[in-house]
Amino acid sequence: MALATRFGSGTRTMTLDTPLTDDQLFRVAPSIFAEDKHGSRSDRYTYIPTIEVLNGLRNEGFQPFMAAQSRSRIEGKSEFTKHMVRLRQAGQITGPEAFEIILINSHDGTSSYQMLAGIFRFVCHNGMVTGDTIQDMRIPHRGNITDNVIDAAYTILEDYDTAAEEIEKMKSLQLTEGEQAAYAQAALALKYEDYAPVEPDQLLQARRYEDRKDSIWSTFNRVQENMIKGGLHGRTTNGKKTSTRKVQSIDTDVKLNKALWILANKMAEYKA
Repeated sequence: MALATRFGSGTRTMTLDTPLTDDQLFRVAPSIFAEDKHGSRSDRYTYIPTIEVLNGLRNEGFQPFMAAQSRSRIEGKSEFTKHMVRLRQAGQITGPEAFEIILINSHDGTSSYQMLAGIFRFVCHNGMVTGDTIQDMRIPHRGNITDNVIDAAYTILEDYDTAAEEIEKMKSLQLTEGEQAAYAQAALALKYEDYAPVEPDQLLQARRYEDRKDSIWSTFNRVQENMIKGGLHGRTTNGKKTSTRKVQSIDTDVKLNKALWILANKMAEYKA
C-alpha cells in the first residue's frame, strides 16, 4: 500500500509496504539525488550525494520504505533541503513491529548525516523513534562518508536488543486511568507551551481495536499517533473551532517522537 501525503507544510512523504524505487524516492525527495552541494558550503565540505550513501546501505541489505523532504522558503535551496529515509532489513522485522534505521541529511548546511534508531508499527503504518535507548550517530560531511554511515547503521543494530526489551516491558506493564491521563497531559506540554487546543483524553482515544488496552505500550502508541497525525477537534484560546495539524517538519517529528518514547520508558521504569 502506498501512502503519499503532505509531511507538514509543503513537504511530501511516501511510505510503502515494499522497498521504494529510485523513481519513487525522486518523486518525494529530489534532494536525495542533488548533483552538488549548495553554493553556501565551503571547500572543506565533502559532497557525497545521499543516493550514493543509500545505495551503499542497499548493498548491505538495508532497503528504504519511507522518504520525506522538507521544503525551503529560500530561493535556490529547494533541491538541497533536509530529507529523511527510513530503512529496514528483512531480519529486523519482528512480528507487529519492525526495527528501522533512520537516515537524515541535507546538502545546504542544515544537517550532517544523522543515523537514528526507529520502530515501525505495521497496524497503523506509524514510525517511531527510540528516544535515548540507542545513541544517535552523526557523520560530518568529510572523509569516507559512505563507509562511516554503514558502520553507524551496524552500530545501531547491535543495540536493538535493548529496544526490544523495553518494548516488551512497556507491553507487560499496565497503567491506571489516572496514569494514562498524566502521560497524555505531559505529552500535550511537550508540544504546546501555553495553551493546548485539545484535552488529554482526546490523545488517549484509540484509532483501532488493537490499541484498546491499558498497557504503557498501547498508551504510548495512542498518544503518539494522535499527536503526530493530528486531526483532533478542539478550540483556540478565543473559543473558535480548530483541528490539530499533522506534525509540520522532520525535526519536530523526530524531537516529539523521541520525547514521547523517553516519557513512556521512564513510566515503565517506575512501574517496574
